[in-house]
Amino acid sequence: MSELTNQDSDQYLTFTLGEEGFAIEISKIREVLDFTDLTTVPRTPDYMRGVINLRGNVVPIVDLRLQLGMSAVEKTVDTCIVIVEVDMGADMLHVGMLADSVQEVVDIDHSQIEPAPKMGTRLNTEFIRGMAKRDDKFSIILDIDKVLSGEELAAMMDTKEEEAVAA
Repeated sequence: MSELTNQDSDQYLTFTLGEEGFAIEISKIREVLDFTDLTTVPRTPDYMRGVINLRGNVVPIVDLRLQLGMSAVEKTVDTCIVIVEVDMGADMLHVGMLADSVQEVVDIDHSQIEPAPKMGTRLNTEFIRGMAKRDDKFSIILDIDKVLSGEELAAMMDTKEEEAVAA
């Protein structure tokens, strides 16, 4: 990858959930891990699959497919955990997201990005930054800071703190 930045494009990590392609701005990605065993935390929402120990830190793991109203991720050889940094105002929270597979890091020119579709007033699409046209397909660009609500993130912070105390 070039050290020079191009003002007309940004880099994104592309991944799949089911048959759909998604992308997240690379600046929000901390690392990609192979799937590992998760520690299940009782009384958490279905999309909260558990936590992992990442170099001494408790990191909550979210099934992004469940969060987006899809069926749960089924573990395959390609299943991985994408560690992202979520802005919580004064704090940054590291969250792992299950993905069916990670594709590649790509440069997406701003001219290739369409605005998020308007789906009426009842459907919330503010977590979609846009739709990137690539090779006759769309990649849904997620705003990871808006995929989870503030209440959901606060619950994850509480879970993280409880797990750290128990360790």
